Amino acid sequence: MGIGKIARRTFLGIGAVAAGGVAVGYYYYRKPYDNPLEEGLAAGEATFNPYVKIAEDDTITIIAPRAEMGQGIQTTLAALVAEELDVDLHAVRVEHGPSSPAYYNDAMLAEGAPFPWFDEGFMPELMRSGMAVASKFLGLQVTGGSSATIDAFTKMREAGCAARHLLTAAAAERWGVDAATLETASGQVTNPATGESLSYGAFASAAATQELPSDMQLRDRSEWKILGKSPGRVEIAEKVTGGRIFGIDVELPEMLHGTVVISPRFGARAASVSTEAALAVPGVRAVEPIETSTGAGFGIIADHTWAAFQGAEALDVFWEEATYPADDAAITAALEAAFDGDPASKMMDAGDVETALADAPAGEVVEAEYAVPYLAHACLEPMNATAQVADGKATIWTGTQAPGIVQMAVGSLLGIESEDVTVHTTHLGGGFGRRGEVDYPLYAAALAAKTGGRPIKVTWTREEDTRHDVYRPAARARMRAHVVPGEGIQALDMHLASPSIIASVTGRTFPGMGTFGPDKSVVDGAFNQPYTIPNWRVAGYEADIPIPVGFWRSVGNSQNGYFHEAFVDEMAEAAGADPLAFRLAHMGDPRMAPARGVLAKAAEMAGWGREMPAGRGLGIAHVLSFGTWVAEVVEVDATGGEIRIPNVWCAADPGEVLDPDNFRAQMVSGIVFGLSSALGQEITFEEGEVQQWNFWDFDAMRMAQCPTMHVELLENSPRMGGAGEPSMPPSVPALANAIYAATGKRLRRMPFSHEVQFYA
Repeated sequence: MGIGKIARRTFLGIGAVAAGGVAVGYYYYRKPYDNPLEEGLAAGEATFNPYVKIAEDDTITIIAPRAEMGQGIQTTLAALVAEELDVDLHAVRVEHGPSSPAYYNDAMLAEGAPFPWFDEGFMPELMRSGMAVASKFLGLQVTGGSSATIDAFTKMREAGCAARHLLTAAAAERWGVDAATLETASGQVTNPATGESLSYGAFASAAATQELPSDMQLRDRSEWKILGKSPGRVEIAEKVTGGRIFGIDVELPEMLHGTVVISPRFGARAASVSTEAALAVPGVRAVEPIETSTGAGFGIIADHTWAAFQGAEALDVFWEEATYPADDAAITAALEAAFDGDPASKMMDAGDVETALADAPAGEVVEAEYAVPYLAHACLEPMNATAQVADGKATIWTGTQAPGIVQMAVGSLLGIESEDVTVHTTHLGGGFGRRGEVDYPLYAAALAAKTGGRPIKVTWTREEDTRHDVYRPAARARMRAHVVPGEGIQALDMHLASPSIIASVTGRTFPGMGTFGPDKSVVDGAFNQPYTIPNWRVAGYEADIPIPVGFWRSVGNSQNGYFHEAFVDEMAEAAGADPLAFRLAHMGDPRMAPARGVLAKAAEMAGWGREMPAGRGLGIAHVLSFGTWVAEVVEVDATGGEIRIPNVWCAADPGEVLDPDNFRAQMVSGIVFGLSSALGQEITFEEGEVQQWNFWDFDAMRMAQCPTMHVELLENSPRMGGAGEPSMPPSVPALANAIYAATGKRLRRMPFSHEVQFYA
């Protein structure tokens, strides 16, 4: 389906439902999408819903339709089905499955509503419901927003439950007994009265024709055998044995290879080009121009990847000038200028901030400015995609977080229907939001259109990947507060400026579609934190800087969590209060109990309040993001002149933990991601070009620098939260606060390596 069609369908569908129950609108909202597994079933194979296939030879396949990018989501999603289906998790096959609107993600869009997670009032719930309706009509199969488990928790358990009931009904029909008398376990149906037992495969075909009962009940948590435990990752064997599971592993008959050379100045084109040297490289077959909504440049078609890389290096191109601020100083000026305009969003505006600050005694006003740079995703597996275009159809093999969007974008580029684009989703060697983009499959499709029907694998160099990312936006914060010593915060005024992620993503992914409303990500992690402050304003300013920005792990929470929680420590100092006690004193609302719980737990784990030797310090921070309440305490040792981080203690409350080991691993992963950004990562610009090229100048935390991680999980939150992103935001302010405790230096600019030296 084309982008215009999906937009019209969504508008009409939402309008019908919003009109208050227009029959046709409600019908289409409730009507399920077709089961995509019904096409292409093997002989003797049956499907019961979009998540389960069972063959006569007892092969059970569970579809886990979210991108596996190292976070273990395929294991958790498969466990949801296996628990209700009564099968052993490691006895089934787990696949990503086809691209289909049947796998739409309603949790991600619903929680994009501009309200705090803990606000369950009439308007927030109404908007969440409306956005869930929108997600159904959009039918977008997307992995992001730490939403995969939240979205699947009911859907996939129901799928397993339904399949079990259908299999039991088929067995009851064969044996002439009441289905309620039969038992299931380990992929078998048993008749206790006779002792007869047969595997699911024996009933699969007959089960697919049964009528689904209306009184199905999901199992109570007390009955779980798999969920709530840590069964081990389903894909780990393939990873440790070098299985060909990533996009970069794809091999096809008669496959060509390629790479791209895209303009280093975003949006610019080639002023002149000479292809002679590139074509002279042995193995290079062609140099083709590329122009898509995501960028312009050239593709090298070659016999093997090394020839393509050498051809790219030999290409002689002179590029047009950038149309955006060309260096860091100009970018900073553009961010500062954004504050001079009207705020695009004001999602928190309680009390009368202006009057409260104007009436405050000068000695009780705290002010600070903070800044963060652009950041790359730096996925370990560079961007790549394999494409084949033949007979008016296209096939894409790639690691993507959004296969349906890839279908639409490739179809639009090639002038074919999206239904004629098949996307095979592989495992991802890191995603973090980067692989929700469509540039790399678009470039592969553009080159595949030039190969006479032969498939081509297009692999980016690491340098091309680093210099053509869609970056976490640079941002700045201006903070003012009225803090009464011995009492607390009377007023807090936060002004935040950054480019709009939504405008940037929409512009290149859905060109011509336009955007509406403010970009929540500009203020996310600031306006929706669990504090009670009588006069509180959070204003977001969108800076018009056309450098491509995108969804980066924890999105707006990544910078605003730092701004907010580092400034909370500054306010605590002004109040003469302990940072932990100061936070707890502003979390009196009963809805904020999970925040108090994780703060108390992290403090207990770290021994908060103990006397620290000179040159050592503890810092604490709490950020609520993606439905999970996370508090962290970071320990810093500055006694040797360099900053070392011996320990991090983390307490997280997602409400429900389905796989404790995997959840803890995600907490550790997010902390490493956050600390890496603080230790030295930044994307800088000169003459309109990114200055960083590879891991040597955009590095991550190394093993010798990594602290010992201590993670505890609580389950007090009333709703389930996500795992992939929430531990990143508090890690940076907790580190900043710990460095202040150890050295007396307030770090208001990232990366912190500008002002302190870390152990390397």
